Amino acid sequence: MEYQLEPEEKSTTVMVYTTNMLVRGELITKKIMRVGIWPRSMGVPNLIHIFNPTVLLFGGPAPKHFSQAEIFIPTANLIGFHAAAHLDEPLDYDPNEKNRLNAPVSLIMGGFIVKGHVRIASSSSLTSSLEVMYNGWLSIYDAEITNSFLSQTQPMLVKFLLVKPSQTSFFV
Repeated sequence: MEYQLEPEEKSTTVMVYTTNMLVRGELITKKIMRVGIWPRSMGVPNLIHIFNPTVLLFGGPAPKHFSQAEIFIPTANLIGFHAAAHLDEPLDYDPNEKNRLNAPVSLIMGGFIVKGHVRIASSSSLTSSLEVMYNGWLSIYDAEITNSFLSQTQPMLVKFLLVKPSQTSFFV
C-alpha cells in the first residue's frame, strides 16, 4: 500500500530497535515535528507505524531478513531510535552550555553494542549520573553501533540516538 502524504506531513527514514529486531523504514510525522526526539514527544501512539520496513529479526542461529508494506511495533518495545540519515535538526542541547561535558559511554542495546557520549554535569561522574538519567529516553551522541551477529558489516555511525535506559546495560 502506498501512503499519500498530507500537506502538513513528512516522511523520514528511521531505525527502530527492539530487544530482538531492527527495523528500517519510513515514519510519517507532522512537518513541524523534530523526528530525532519524536519518541520523547507527547502523544506518541501505542503502536509505531512504519511504512516499507526492512526487518532484521534476531533470535535464531542467524538473523532473518524480510520486508513488508507496513509494520506496527508496540511503543513499549522500543529500546533505541534514530534517523537513518543526518537530519537538519538541532541537537537536543546547547553546545555552549556551561558546566556540562560529553562523557564517553558504552552500552548494550538488545544485540547491539553502542559506543558514544552522554551529556553530564562537569562536576559529576558518569557513574553517579547514571541513576539520575535512568528514566524515559537518554540521548547518545556521536554513536558507533555494532552487532556481533552482523560482524561482516561496518559499524553504523550516528550523530544522535535515543536509547531507553531501562532496557540497556552500561559499561563504565
